[in-house]
Amino acid sequence: MTAKFHHSDQLITASELEPLLGSENLRVFDCTTYLLYESGTGKPYTVKPGAEDYAAGHIPHSAFVDLQGQLSVEGSPFRFTIPKPDDLASRFGKLGIGDDTRVVLYARENMQWATRIWWMLRYVGFDNAAILDGGWEKWRHDDRAIETSLTVYEAANLTPKPRPELFADRDEMLAGIDDGTTCTLNALGPDLHSGATSRYGRPGRIPGSVNVPAASLQKPETKEFTDIETIAAAFTMVGVTPDKRILNYCGGGIAATLDAYLLHQLGYTDLAVYDNSMSEWATNESLPIEKD
Repeated sequence: MTAKFHHSDQLITASELEPLLGSENLRVFDCTTYLLYESGTGKPYTVKPGAEDYAAGHIPHSAFVDLQGQLSVEGSPFRFTIPKPDDLASRFGKLGIGDDTRVVLYARENMQWATRIWWMLRYVGFDNAAILDGGWEKWRHDDRAIETSLTVYEAANLTPKPRPELFADRDEMLAGIDDGTTCTLNALGPDLHSGATSRYGRPGRIPGSVNVPAASLQKPETKEFTDIETIAAAFTMVGVTPDKRILNYCGGGIAATLDAYLLHQLGYTDLAVYDNSMSEWATNESLPIEKD
């Protein structure tokens, strides 16, 4: 069977977006966050919102959203912990996302920041959102117009229609280890999957999990998704099949959403993201871990 994107309305190209900019019901967001990796601090990274780069130049009529500062649980021991659905819908509403709006999400350097917020919107029951293929890199590669004036959308009302099954917790991840109806999928790089590199605590992976690095599914220069046949093959080669529940994880529930987004596009329907991922798992000595 030929692979294809099943949800074309949830992926938009730069050439498709450009003539729509400024439309009354369109909300475009720069979702960029940077992770500053460090050692000797006991933390895997420092989180830096991309607000400075947004202020220096961005896609016209786009606003900036700070994932950690605006859309994550304050005081959580882990970065990017997702709020409860009602709270999250309210936060999206304050950003200008309402029941009748159309949303386009983009990021710099890695589309995983856009797919994370896209997945969060699906979690609260909002489906009229698309990822800008290639994000900022593709936009600049095409030499399209940018602006420096800041956009802030008027607050709107977003009605929550929660889909709790889109996120998994550690108990479901633990139960999935020996469950033949479940496939556990790691979106981190191969060095972290194998345990050769330690970043989140104990080196290694959730036992039995397979690896499709999110970074490998984007073109290096433009950050566009690689071709759909290559993407489909990357998943099937490691045993990811549509008849199983796919539990996607990474370091903090970000890269996992890029794998999950592409599986959704391929027609997979039983998908979840482990929200705190290895930031929680690798630091809990009671949870099993394996490495090569």
